[in-house]
Amino acid sequence: MLKKLLIGGGSVALLGSLIFGRDVVNYAQTAWSATREAVKREVPLEFQIERARTSVKQLDPAIQHTLKVIAEQQVDLEQMNRQMHDRSADMSTAKEQLMTLKHDLESGKSSFRYASIDYTADDVRRDIRTRFERYKAAEAMLDRDQKIQKSRSVALYAHEKQLDQMLSQKKDLEAEVEQLEARLQTIRAQQSVSTPAIDESELSNVKRLIAEVNKQLDVQEKLLDSNCKFGTGLIPVETKPAVEMGNVSAEIDAYFKPASDKKADGVKPAPQVVTAERSK
Repeated sequence: MLKKLLIGGGSVALLGSLIFGRDVVNYAQTAWSATREAVKREVPLEFQIERARTSVKQLDPAIQHTLKVIAEQQVDLEQMNRQMHDRSADMSTAKEQLMTLKHDLESGKSSFRYASIDYTADDVRRDIRTRFERYKAAEAMLDRDQKIQKSRSVALYAHEKQLDQMLSQKKDLEAEVEQLEARLQTIRAQQSVSTPAIDESELSNVKRLIAEVNKQLDVQEKLLDSNCKFGTGLIPVETKPAVEMGNVSAEIDAYFKPASDKKADGVKPAPQVVTAERSK
């Protein structure tokens, strides 16, 4: 499988070099950059903000490490200060003893008694020399420790300052992330109350569904109207109100009956209209 991938990758690289020539690397970098930017634009803002919040939380290990370094330096300095304080006290005692022996030796005596033991002037002189060399060595060591103490104090101050900056920057970053979250919530709220963008295909589907439902309802109403009509399928004969024909027929017969028949029946003939020419 790996061999196939290597062969395929080599083939793609060879083909790209043949097409683009020396600019193949530039084309590849540009394509990769464009693809990466496109992917970034597709990432939701909520995810980006959560990613920023996670990045801020990832500063905690560095802060904890700095805190540990500061604590260790503080303990070392406290121990060094106690040791230097004790050595300073010992050196003060050694100096007093040295000055006492020196003062006794300068008195010109040939013997001296210390702690119930007798010492000659040469013994005291040798002891003074030894004490003096030890005092100078202790003083040099104390001077060296003081320099170390000063360097450690400077380092401790630098770490404490660094810690303050880290804590301050973390607080600022947390505040900025919260501001981003608040801005995003405001934008989302405004988008929820504004007119949302509707997909035309979804809108067409909804309209088509409504039309189909209306059609089915129309069919149901037609079926209901057909079931309620009793004359469905019969000849549509219109019924007219009955007219009384008996009296009308008699009246018509009497009106159009000859005059002789009317006299015999005792019916007064209808008056005749005499025209002007006949009267002449």
